[in-house]
Order: sequence, then C-alpha cells, then structure tokens
Amino acid sequence: MDVAAPPRIPREVWVLVAGSFVVAIGFGLVTPVLPTFAASFGVNATAVAVIISAFALSRLLFSPVAGKLLNRWSERPIYLMGLAIVALSNIAFAFAPSYGWLVAARSFGGIGSCMFTISSFALLVRVTPPSIRGRASALYASGFLIGNITGPLLGGLLVGVSMKAPFLGYAGALLVAIVVVQLLLGRGKLTPRVRVEGAVDMLLSEALRHPTYRAVLASNFTVGWAVYGIRIALLPLFVASVLKSDVAVAGYALTLFAVGNAIVLPVSGRWSDRVGRKPAVMCGLIVSAVATGAIGLTSSIAVTLLLSVLGGIGSGLITPGQQAAVADVIGSRHGGSVLAGFQMSADIGTVIGSIAAGLIVDASGFKMAFLLAGCVVLLAFLPWLWAKETLPKAAPSGVKRP
Repeated sequence: MDVAAPPRIPREVWVLVAGSFVVAIGFGLVTPVLPTFAASFGVNATAVAVIISAFALSRLLFSPVAGKLLNRWSERPIYLMGLAIVALSNIAFAFAPSYGWLVAARSFGGIGSCMFTISSFALLVRVTPPSIRGRASALYASGFLIGNITGPLLGGLLVGVSMKAPFLGYAGALLVAIVVVQLLLGRGKLTPRVRVEGAVDMLLSEALRHPTYRAVLASNFTVGWAVYGIRIALLPLFVASVLKSDVAVAGYALTLFAVGNAIVLPVSGRWSDRVGRKPAVMCGLIVSAVATGAIGLTSSIAVTLLLSVLGGIGSGLITPGQQAAVADVIGSRHGGSVLAGFQMSADIGTVIGSIAAGLIVDASGFKMAFLLAGCVVLLAFLPWLWAKETLPKAAPSGVKRP
C-alpha cells in the first residue's frame, strides 16, 4: 500500500533548533564548573546542591505564571524575555560577592529559563503535525545536545582563563540567541495555530485525568532527579572526590552524556512516530536507571565515561516520546498550564533530587546517592505500564497505514 510522504519540518522548528543550540553552548560552558565555583565559597556538598535546586525551584514556582502568560500572549516575547533574564543572571553569578548572592542569581535565572523553555515547547506543539511530533521533538533536543557537546569542552578551556569566564560566555551566547530569534522569528511571521472551532483551552486538571500524561509527569520527574539533580550537581564533585581528577574530566563526562543523546535521538524520534510513544520511553527508563545507579559503584574514569554515554542513550530514548505524548494529549487546543505542569515535574525532581543527593553524600557518600537515583528512575517505569498509546492511528497528512 502506498504511503504518503510525511510533512516537512516547519520553519519555526528550525529556528527553535538554532536558538536551542546557542543556548546549550552557553549552558554547557557553566555546567562543569558551577559546582566547583560554588564550592570555592567554602560550602559543603549540600550547600552546592542548594545552588542547583534554587534554579529549579524558581522555575517550579514561576511555571504556573508562565503558563498563564502563554495563554494570554504569544510565544515569541516570552521566549525573548526569558533569554534576557538568564543572561543577566549569569553576569550577576560571575561577580557574586557571597554565597547568598549566588543563590539569588541562580533563582533569578530560573525564572528566565522557565519562560523560554515553556514558550519554545508551546511553539513546537503549535506548529508541528501529529505524525512528525517525535521527529520534531528529537530535532529540537538535538540542538541542545550538539551545543552541550561543544559547551563543556569550551568551558574547560575557559576555566583556565578565569572561573568567571564560562558564566560571562553563557551570557554572551544568550545575547546571540536573542538576535537569532528576533531576526528569524519576527513579529507576524509565526504560522497561525491550527485549532478546532469551538475548542477551549485544556486545563491541567483535565490533562491529569489522562493516564499517559500522569506517566509522563512521573518519568519527567525522574529525569529532573537523575539528569539535572544528580548528574549536574554531583558528577563534578564525584570526579574530584572519588576519581581524584579535575574539572576537565567532569566536562568530558557531561559531553559524552550529550554524545549518547545525539546518537540515539534521530532513531528514537522516528521510533516514536512509527511504533509509538510508550516503547521508547519505557526502554529509556531502564537504560537510565542502570547507567545512573552504576556510576556510584565505580572508581574508574573510563567506566564513568562509558556510563555517561549509556546514560545519554537512555535520556535520548525518553525525551522524544515524552514530548510527543504531551503534544498528543493537548492536540489542537491551547494548553499553557499543561505544558507548565510538564516542566514543573522535572523541576520538582531536580529540587528534591539535588538536595537529597547532597544530604546523602554528606551522610553516606556518593555510592548511595547514585544508587537511590537509579531506583527512582526505575520506579517511573510502572505508570507507563498502564499508560495509553497516544500516537495517532491515522495522521492528518494523509499517511495510510497498511
């Protein structure tokens, strides 16, 4: 039976990919050095974890506001304002005179991050046909990943110049992203939203009644715990304390995590569109659980780097399916609060995971912190057993299934 060619990736998605690439380079610059920079103020692992969680906590608290702003305004101005806020916060972080200033600057940056993350995802949902949502989500994530591969390597070089240099470089990268989005996604150029006549905005309470959305929240919570709360907050400290190596090795580990993502994303995106959202996510959860828990059991740099690649593969399997499933649940309706809830789940995981990890490291060591994170990821597998497959049986583009 003849199968029609899938729709083309919309122009706005390519603009978002370019913007995410620039943002990710800046984010990658600061990720390896952030815990070390915070520790230079004479604080312990728990206090360093608070720096990570402060960013996620402010994202979490501001998410409902960002969701309401999306329902009222368009995505573009919120995206640009978010980038500008994060740029200013990194400048403030670089010149922080005290630990309290660090916390305040990171919290301010979390507000901006919330704004551009939700608005970019909302635009992705708005312009992408259901039959290629997995591919579009994978492509968008790839922009971040390629930047994350490049960023930590450059960050390791900039640390040799100054501990402040990566943060100032991040601010500069964000300013470039603002220019890119302003030029390529100018006012009046957005594709109109395709909506069903008479459709009302989807409320979070309505989405929570969908078993797949609840499963997405559970798995995204574990992504926040294991990827952001553990990998970013603890891995550089683990490298320094257990592996007895420098910040450059932490940068290599984070880069290899991004490489693992980049390898599998194109495959998992197409898998999500052809087979379904559930299989890729469920496989990714198992791989991520094993990779995260096993890091705490090794004292080898080579094994740590290998597990970083494996962890990246697991994350790459999860991301497209999750995002496509959320877009499927929302459909052609406007769902700013639903998107905010999706982001909040990861932020809650980051806040709880990073603080819990810091407390566990101070009390029992790195081994227990990584093992607990692996168990948390594995638990998220259970809700997906009862989740409904949301992949449309017949794409509106005319794709015919045999």
